[in-house]
This record gives sequence, structure tokens and C-alpha cells, in this order.
Amino acid sequence: MAEIKVKLVLSRIGKTPIQRKMLDSLGLRRREKVKTFKDTPAIRGIIAKLANIVAIVE
Repeated sequence: MAEIKVKLVLSRIGKTPIQRKMLDSLGLRRREKVKTFKDTPAIRGIIAKLANIVAIVE
């Protein structure tokens, strides 16, 4: 299965509690942190909800 790298671009400060919980579920706690995940629909859905906060890294 393919992998996808996700990077936290913006700070968690000022984000809604739901957005913070999604960031916690991804394990992204600090800005500029990069994590690798399996490319599943669930991960894609979380990334879509956090489109302005996270970025996909090549």
C-alpha cells in the first residue's frame, strides 16, 4: 500500500477543539513536524478537513 507524508504547516493555536483532536489523532503536535501514514480513505478524509493546516509532502 502507498504511503503519504503529512506536514503540520500552521500552529495549533487558535484552532477549534475538533481540529486539535484530529491533529492529535495524526500525532502532529508541533509545527513543521512530518509523519508518514498509509494512504487510506480515513487519512485522506482527515487531511481534507485540515486542508489549510497541513500539507502533503512529496
